[in-house]
Amino acid sequence: MNNPRQASNVPATGPGPFSEKAAAPSHRFVDDYLPALLAQASQLISSEFHRVARQHGFSVSEWRVMASLAGGAAISIGQLAQVTVTKQPTVTRLLDRMEARGQIERLPHESDRRVTLVRITPQGTQAVEHLMELAREHELRVLEPFGLQRAEELKSTLRHIIELHASAPGETAEEEE
Repeated sequence: MNNPRQASNVPATGPGPFSEKAAAPSHRFVDDYLPALLAQASQLISSEFHRVARQHGFSVSEWRVMASLAGGAAISIGQLAQVTVTKQPTVTRLLDRMEARGQIERLPHESDRRVTLVRITPQGTQAVEHLMELAREHELRVLEPFGLQRAEELKSTLRHIIELHASAPGETAEEEE
């Protein structure tokens, strides 16, 4: 049965769901929102390297811990959790395994008995040295299209953002109501 009224409601021409106009991407909020852009860039770049870390026997979290401790002084477990963007109980469990393998060691804080410091051992440094070289090569490939000056400016800007927005150890940001 033909219903002329229904047929007249359907446009014969014009933009449909498969036309060029309908396929044009809309401007999403997250396409210009710094936190979303940083998160997306971090996820994409990090995931490329995480495959390499796993091939060398490190979980992503273990790699983050080792990279955060390598070449630096002992830091608190809270600071390590912040730098590795990992919840503190997860970091504590990771440290248990890594300490058993001789990759890290825990030390008492010299003036605060409530704080435990963590540092990488010589064995841990040796275990992660080659992986850090591969990470530097990966970073160079990622930054190469921008040139050395722009790459350094980007890293400097990111360090400044982190410095401006990092809470002091033990502080928590107040929630807005």
